[in-house]
Amino acid sequence: MKYLSNNYKLFIYTIAAIFSLSSCEKVIDLELKNAAPVIVIDGTISNQNENHTVRISRTIPFDSTTTFKGVKGAKVTLKSILGQSFAFTEVTDGVYRSSRFRGTPSLSYVLEVSADGKTYSAESTMPFPVVPDSVGFRTLSFFGDSNIYPVVYYKDPPKVQNQYRYILKVNDKLQGDLVFEDRFNDGNAVSDIIIFDGDIKKGDLVEIEMQTIDRNVFKYFFALSQIDGNGGPPVAPANPNSNFSNGALGIFNACTKSTKSVIVK
Repeated sequence: MKYLSNNYKLFIYTIAAIFSLSSCEKVIDLELKNAAPVIVIDGTISNQNENHTVRISRTIPFDSTTTFKGVKGAKVTLKSILGQSFAFTEVTDGVYRSSRFRGTPSLSYVLEVSADGKTYSAESTMPFPVVPDSVGFRTLSFFGDSNIYPVVYYKDPPKVQNQYRYILKVNDKLQGDLVFEDRFNDGNAVSDIIIFDGDIKKGDLVEIEMQTIDRNVFKYFFALSQIDGNGGPPVAPANPNSNFSNGALGIFNACTKSTKSVIVK
């Protein structure tokens, strides 16, 4: 997951301005200075009895070939409103893992990270689970090309604002990460089509993780999808709003989830 420094945003806007001035023939050399690195935290806990993971890194220059610069030696603690506390242990540079435990739907959790002399915290409330009834496939045509896409069928709970996230893998390779909301489907039988930049063939193993997420987490991933251009033209480059304090980027996601795997026939 990439984040943009202020200088990179300025670079994008400047390039756009240069191309809009088509009558200007003078060559302009841009001298870009890298901004100070910023902490990025991506953490997820769920209602599954498993080891949960928090990844901590720093932003990198836009011209860097490195994609993950892990932060070592951080202190990572998760607390619930019931007073429970879970410590995370560093397993490799920038990757921290908890012992096995199961999160509780309806509870709010606070993730605290101490790194580089600062403390960052984020709160997320775990929604009640919504479990998919089944997974099917549908053939759609775009611009003359026909592709097969997975469809998730489920019943949306009535009179409750729900948001969903789908993580799609095909043959164990990540292919899609999309979010939906029930603004127009509240209480209905729903079929969400997982559109992604790829194709599915007979014999492929398709794995879909369906998460029920809180509103702030939905807004974060929806903003990321808009930046990438999913569902329409990309918007101006910007970092999505984090739920972390003290200027950190990233997101803390307390979700309920379930996974279905299907072999395409």
